[in-house]
Amino acid sequence: MERYHKGELTETEKALVETWYLQYKDQSAKVNFEQLKRDQSESLDALLNEISPIRVKRMWPKYAVAASLVIGIAAIWLFRYAGQQPVEQTAKSDTHEISPGGNKATLILANGQQIILSQAQNGKIASQGNIQVNKISSGQIVYSASVGDTPLAADAYNTAITPRGGQFAFTLADGTKVWLNAASSLKFPVAFNGSERRVELTGEAYFEVTHNAAKPFRVVLAGETVEDLGTEFDINAYADEAVVKTTLLQGSVKISFAARSTLLKPGQQSQLKDGAISVINDADLDEAVAWKNGLFYFKDADIKTIMRQMARWYDADIAYEDNLPERQFSGEISRNINASQLLDILSFKKVHFKIEGKKITIMH
Repeated sequence: MERYHKGELTETEKALVETWYLQYKDQSAKVNFEQLKRDQSESLDALLNEISPIRVKRMWPKYAVAASLVIGIAAIWLFRYAGQQPVEQTAKSDTHEISPGGNKATLILANGQQIILSQAQNGKIASQGNIQVNKISSGQIVYSASVGDTPLAADAYNTAITPRGGQFAFTLADGTKVWLNAASSLKFPVAFNGSERRVELTGEAYFEVTHNAAKPFRVVLAGETVEDLGTEFDINAYADEAVVKTTLLQGSVKISFAARSTLLKPGQQSQLKDGAISVINDADLDEAVAWKNGLFYFKDADIKTIMRQMARWYDADIAYEDNLPERQFSGEISRNINASQLLDILSFKKVHFKIEGKKITIMH
């Protein structure tokens, strides 16, 4: 284990250690690093005794894939099970629990009224012309037209805002579904009475658009427009990220920027960086929509990339000491665990930290 953490193992030895982690699934015991160290000799020796040299050779191609991950199978197993049992906290002091985010958002109506959606009761929460706004039993907000009331003008807009540590789901008046990630906002027409359906996004959102060729659906963000051609897509446009990413899952979208445009096919991702658009053909769809599915998903991510996601989801302030370790992480983990549990998993790669109130400091 010590040689593993120092990066001194051969690829075959790494694969064996990670296989041992995968088999270490004692659900009744508290996951404790010191306990892991005490148990590892016996269980690893037993594993080695069970695997003949011929069998190791035969199984190696499968394990080579796992060993190529920076964290590998070991961390992926820990990621998946961390939300089910406590993790021993290490390498920190003055610790306070920081709870994960949840369904939190503020809805600003066309008349300026503000509604805290997490506090609203199920049922009708607002009426704007012929459009009713309802909170359904799943906690989502649904816009629907009523018969007999006067239609709203095309310039009547609502704005949904999620704070850090919040997310929310909406069904717009045309049936389009929108999932809004933390620290994001969406400005949208209460009713789609104009010649187009134009919404404005900051942050990140996932869209399932109800297609209407006669009335195109367009998402406007910083300098870029994404036009639906019958589709499901994710847009990540946080101001503190260097790249604006649009990932297409189904259908087709047109990306427009500075008088240039490009069409995306399912599985592709556009990246807007430094005024130029590039297209990734084999985008990692799991990574793009992990947040919507209740997961963090890291693929060769450095510590600052991870901390930006943590800051948004845990409503935490992040600080760094000098000489940060150069680490990369791959794996997935539930977003429903406390911040300290996620950080404990990262500590297996010798990332040290301390939590003081809502401040997380990453140390060398």
